[in-house]
Amino acid sequence: MRLWFLSFLFATLFAAPFATAQQGAEEAVWVQIEAHPSLTTAQDRARAYAGGLEDVNGFSLGGNWYGIALGPYTRAEAEDRLRQLRAAGRIPRDSYISTSNGLGRRFWPAGTSADPAQTVSAPAEATPAAAPEPVDETPAEARRSERALTGDERRALQIAMQAQGFYDAGIDGAFGPGTRRGMAAWQEAQGYEATGILTTRQRRELLAQYNAPLTSVGMAMMADPEAGIELMMPMDEVRFSRYEPPFAHYTSDGPLGVRVILISQPGNAATLFGLYDILQTLEVVPLEGPRARDDDSFTIEGRDSEIVTHAQASLRGGQVKGFMLVWPTGDEQRRQRILTEMQNSFTRLDGVLDPAAGADARQTIDLVSGLKLRTPRLSRSGFFTDGTGTVVTTTEAVEGCARITLDHDYQAEILTSDAGLGVAVLRPVQRLAPMEVARLANQSPRLGAELAVSGFSYEGRLGAPTLTFGALAELQGLEGEAELSRLALEALAGDAGGPVMGTDGTVLGMLLPRVTGNRALPADVSFAADASEIRALLDSAGRPSATPAAAGDGAPLSPDALARRAQGMTVLVSCWD
Repeated sequence: MRLWFLSFLFATLFAAPFATAQQGAEEAVWVQIEAHPSLTTAQDRARAYAGGLEDVNGFSLGGNWYGIALGPYTRAEAEDRLRQLRAAGRIPRDSYISTSNGLGRRFWPAGTSADPAQTVSAPAEATPAAAPEPVDETPAEARRSERALTGDERRALQIAMQAQGFYDAGIDGAFGPGTRRGMAAWQEAQGYEATGILTTRQRRELLAQYNAPLTSVGMAMMADPEAGIELMMPMDEVRFSRYEPPFAHYTSDGPLGVRVILISQPGNAATLFGLYDILQTLEVVPLEGPRARDDDSFTIEGRDSEIVTHAQASLRGGQVKGFMLVWPTGDEQRRQRILTEMQNSFTRLDGVLDPAAGADARQTIDLVSGLKLRTPRLSRSGFFTDGTGTVVTTTEAVEGCARITLDHDYQAEILTSDAGLGVAVLRPVQRLAPMEVARLANQSPRLGAELAVSGFSYEGRLGAPTLTFGALAELQGLEGEAELSRLALEALAGDAGGPVMGTDGTVLGMLLPRVTGNRALPADVSFAADASEIRALLDSAGRPSATPAAAGDGAPLSPDALARRAQGMTVLVSCWD
């Protein structure tokens, strides 16, 4: 019977820590691993554990219960032993540290009756080891102790040798010639006699080496009943922070900057697929890396210069559950080991996070359940000039970008640009089919003509372009630049790159960013690159614009019709780091 059956009783008996005894000794503590209501069963289990573990003891617990414990240890030794054996899967997950209170007559090893409350010497201050400890068993004794190993324990030894480069054959649990050669090679590397038969102590040392990545971060079984998930987690590196459905956040609590996020929500395939899309918009999931999705599960791996994020989730019985592991770049071997343990130990428990919970948590358009959305460095406006999706925008929108997108979803590349004019031409990576394309004017409008700029004034926060109205103030720049027009129009930063339209929908030019420098111009002074200059740049790039329209020749459009035309041709251009 596993320890959970008696967890409340044992917590009551053994939870309190004991003070350090005088003369540098500590009262003994134990790693409690099992309890049984039958002495015969407890003796059989103790015998089985003793075949592969040291320090196995059996005690009467009272009330016809019999417990199996490892020890005695100092508390530091017990914590280290518990962590290593849990990580190796050699003791139950719910094993824990107890004191000697409540331990009665010893029944194992047979014929012993030492006081379980004995003291143990505190460990001396650590000093570098001069040489490995001597072999604690003869080869014959080691072979006898080997016979008690289970198949899983034998395979674990082969896996540990393989991970360290001492064994390259199959993981079959059979100690044949290949395994023996690997054991001998490992013994020789550690300074032991190369017998090819590992003693009990050597087996423990080999597994401790293999499990060092796990022990270094305090890997331990953790159950989250709210999320309905149990799994191994690096508990020395993370701590529980909060629930923001569908996530349970475990924030960094160690030097590595590790984060774990549990995923738990009711749903169906649509929920799963929606989660898959949302995760890829988060800052915590870098863009580069493999993605895979099938009918009921997905995995995502994102990498950049700072972090590696693994995310996985699956749909079972109307519940979507999974986890995300965020690990620093450059620690790949340990990350892979921790990730494997998390995947292998992941268990679904009853329960799921309530989607309606956490309504009082901080909410902004840049956050999804407490995770920050990936956002561009800046966003400006642009407009389509042909049916394949060619876009004209301002050079400000595309300078120094690692990635350029149109409406966030479509990647684009620079086809050509004119830094002096301040205009860039973009080509979408995949062919697009705009609802509207610009009809560039081939004549200058009259002074004072009404016009409007279509642009994403608030850099995409509104989700659609807005129209800002003004008038043509001058057919040149303030210093006589013939390629510019001065507008009496008060624009915002996000409007730059947007089309300047006449009342008939003809595009008269492209709005330029506001001039910055030592001279502050009035708020209603804006400038536009003329349509003729834009047409020449498109021609030079081999992307001629649609059939030009004479400025002012068309009948004025209604405000609704003008807005529809503007919305169909205007596109959000974003620059990403």
